[in-house]
Amino acid sequence: MQVNGTRMLRVKAVAAMYDVSPATIYRAIEAGHLIALKLGSGRALRVPETALPAYEESRQVSAREAGPVGGGSDD
Repeated sequence: MQVNGTRMLRVKAVAAMYDVSPATIYRAIEAGHLIALKLGSGRALRVPETALPAYEESRQVSAREAGPVGGGSDD
């Protein structure tokens, strides 16, 4: 689906792109990390493809803030 030339993606498709669950994408939308639009009177959400670069940046920032994986110390 396209709106004004912008591809609109289903939550499930976005989740597949990032190899995460749809619930993770819904949480990102709820937290304001990812823009989504409600369509019609139902609960259908679509993510504009143009919103993905900002979401990718927020994921990278979160990963940097989380620190190294493993939790080991360098003592």
